[in-house]
Amino acid sequence: MQGTNLSSLKRHPALIPLYIFVGAGMAGAFFYTLRLAFKNPDVTWNRVTNPEPQKEYAEKQYKFYSPVRDYSTYRAPVPKFDDEN
Repeated sequence: MQGTNLSSLKRHPALIPLYIFVGAGMAGAFFYTLRLAFKNPDVTWNRVTNPEPQKEYAEKQYKFYSPVRDYSTYRAPVPKFDDEN
């Protein structure tokens, strides 16, 4: 297939921006997934030391971007969950 190795890519320089933007998109998706895995309050990696990670974010902004609300002055009631069913 044309453009898959360096010598054929030199003959088809129009493919270089395609590889750059696809690579940047893949890197962005990968790092955003990592950010969600480590920063999202719904995810816990160690239940022994942190059984309820959502309590850490009771008054913090964890959204990536929020144009509507200033979370430094916003105090929403935190729901209380019971483990008993």
